[in-house]
Amino acid sequence: MFDIKNVDIMVSTRYLIKNLNLTLNRGDKCAVIGEEGNGKSTLLKSLLGVCDYAIVSGSINFNNCKVGYLKQNLRETEDTVVKEYLFKDEKDYYDKISLFYKLLSELFIGEEILEQRISTLSGGELVKVSILKLLLEEPDILFLDEPTNDLDIESLEWLERFINNTDKPILYVSHDETLLSNTANMILHIEQLKKKMECKHTVIKSGYDEYIDYRLREIDNQTRIAKNERRELKNREDKLNRVMQSVEYQQNNISRKDPHGAKVLKMKMHSLKAQEAKLEKKILTDVPDPEESIYFKFADVTLPSSKEILNFNIKKLSTGEKVLAKNVDILVKGSEHVAIIGKNGVGKTSLMRLIYEELIKRDDIKVGYMPQNYQEIVSLYETPLDFVASTSLEDKTEVRKYLGNMKFTREEMHGKISDLSNGSIAKLFLTKFVHDKCNVLLLDEPTRNISPLSNPVIRQELNNFNGCIISITHDRKFLEAVATSIYELTCTGLKRIK
Repeated sequence: MFDIKNVDIMVSTRYLIKNLNLTLNRGDKCAVIGEEGNGKSTLLKSLLGVCDYAIVSGSINFNNCKVGYLKQNLRETEDTVVKEYLFKDEKDYYDKISLFYKLLSELFIGEEILEQRISTLSGGELVKVSILKLLLEEPDILFLDEPTNDLDIESLEWLERFINNTDKPILYVSHDETLLSNTANMILHIEQLKKKMECKHTVIKSGYDEYIDYRLREIDNQTRIAKNERRELKNREDKLNRVMQSVEYQQNNISRKDPHGAKVLKMKMHSLKAQEAKLEKKILTDVPDPEESIYFKFADVTLPSSKEILNFNIKKLSTGEKVLAKNVDILVKGSEHVAIIGKNGVGKTSLMRLIYEELIKRDDIKVGYMPQNYQEIVSLYETPLDFVASTSLEDKTEVRKYLGNMKFTREEMHGKISDLSNGSIAKLFLTKFVHDKCNVLLLDEPTRNISPLSNPVIRQELNNFNGCIISITHDRKFLEAVATSIYELTCTGLKRIK
């Protein structure tokens, strides 16, 4: 149904992908994976012809199929009433009324949302409304860019069932390892090597877990073969050099009265040099050069277990005139790792903002805050280096090392934050928390834009963090690996479930 041949994608002077060949048929669920900034979103936009900063060549054929595209930055959506966003006119509504109410129920969307404006929706509500609009258009092929962003667990599980049950070909970018493990039957892995100067891609018919296992085995096997070949070659070269030195010594000391012996030695040396030339031309298995993992380590902070980090009580949690929840109480002490879950639109992000406003006033703790909307904190015209570092030259040198460990190139460090992917901006926040030696972290969906290849590293470091973490997340692996206590926010308050 969808076929691309010999596709190259270039941004500025750098190739994101070269000579990509990919065919998607009915039932294919192809997950696009790769580190932050490797061009996953750009790939989707380029194939659709909606990327104005990439140069694309090659053959892209949709075979007259209708493509549905869920973009990543949904806040760019025109601010209109939800019902008007979903339907062009009254006729469109009645033509699709049966499908509409079916999807409304499956996506756990209440009818009251139809009269709200797009700008008033929570992140998860906006994703669900966007998915609803996409499916109402009844496309033949789906392109999904981070479809799990901000979705509650109930909606995540629905999305998994939908992907598994539809026969529509799907090309999707996702950070959610659980979703990838449960849905993908094909992988497109995009890599940027040698400080993003060389691109590489892998296409394989495989589930996600199987691909990760296969990749590790192949890297280990290739590394072993390459090392053995080089060791064997060195041994042969050393042996050959010893023999050549012996022959050369004999040539230098042979008697002029022995022309036959001299001739034999000359022939032997000729043969040895031929062997040497052959060894020099020997083609060796390449030593694997996979993309390196990110690296960061939090400062060794400590918080006494009795220290009160947050003692919060709010009678009404509201946004505008709308009351979201009542009697919200939470007590957090010491190095507790708290996760807050809840249905989309219940007010989790509003609660996190209030917690931040409360804690930022204190002098006895150092708070790091990653909002759901990065622009609450970040100026997009600032450089990553300036965002993290102070003005001193010594500090900037240290921060360059931090950013390098997070796989930022020199150009990215000194460029505008607006040029970074959302995943790279998330890593920028983590870098700042390390640099500032924060002992309390407030994280609103911290893994939503992080690649499934970086996420295990981040989960491990957050799990090892000796400070306090208060997070909003629906990342099932994060909840399992990092959270020491889990609360669910409902309209009646916070309930501890772990």
